[in-house]
Amino acid sequence: MMLPDIHSRRRLGTTDLHVGPLCIGTAPLGDMPDAYGVRAPEPLALATLRAAFDSAIGFLDTSNNYGDGRAERRIGAILRERGGLGDWIVATKADRDMTTGDFSGDRMRRSVEESLERLGLDRLQFAYIHDPEHSTFEYITGRGGALDAMQDLQRQGVIGGLGISGGPVDLLIRYVETGAFAAVETHNRFTLLNRSANPLLDVCAARGVAVVNAAPYGSGILAKGPDVAARYAYQDAPASLVDRTRRMAAICADHDVPLAAAALQFSMRDPRVTSTVVGMTRPERVAQTLELAAVRIPDALWPALDAAGCDMDDPEANRWG
Repeated sequence: MMLPDIHSRRRLGTTDLHVGPLCIGTAPLGDMPDAYGVRAPEPLALATLRAAFDSAIGFLDTSNNYGDGRAERRIGAILRERGGLGDWIVATKADRDMTTGDFSGDRMRRSVEESLERLGLDRLQFAYIHDPEHSTFEYITGRGGALDAMQDLQRQGVIGGLGISGGPVDLLIRYVETGAFAAVETHNRFTLLNRSANPLLDVCAARGVAVVNAAPYGSGILAKGPDVAARYAYQDAPASLVDRTRRMAAICADHDVPLAAAALQFSMRDPRVTSTVVGMTRPERVAQTLELAAVRIPDALWPALDAAGCDMDDPEANRWG
């Protein structure tokens, strides 16, 4: 299957927005070492964002709660330097109150207001309801709840497109089936090591809902290798995943393909995936990501990785589903 050209643009679900096949993930730029294992001091984060905005990627993902707002503030600083968004699409997320857990409609409105102020924008092109697993479906979709509030902001023109971003696959399917969302963002659940999001991708394809697939490297193990970064989904990886990653790395080496290139292109080559989110904390990672996306991968590699990489019968492989 042909990979999408980095300069190509696809419609983001039912919106009028068109995004590239790659997206810059900014969670690590919020300086969250407990989750990502690396620091992102402000000068380094700003340099990374400058490199990103100078690239042809064209799509950036952030959130109200990344680093308690640091990621959005840093993006806002670069947008002021550049004189605005230009032709970039920036998507953010409305978050619960991280101290009290408040996931009410009023909290969603405050979250959007905070994001607008930090980013220096008067309108959000696209916004997700973030991590709905921290509340209940009934509360979020109930009268006057988070979904009502976000749809009201849409009607006012404060938000353009609306999406849902979270973890549990079955829960995300339930939200997609409401018909309220143009896109769904999933993370760590559609990688070489974990295919548990397959049912979600199928539902979205049938309904015309865009899939934004985040964390194709599974928090680093598929980028740096299991001997350097033995973590998956922001926690220590179980032995079974470490062993499979080693086997996959050896297979990639036999084909003269970097494991990271295979991990990235696994997501990019799937026609159900509209865009793939790659987090980064250093400016050189932008060019390196584009290089990995352009690596030529022989067709024979994919079935070999499928056989070695994802054991659907192993509960450890899919315990984040």
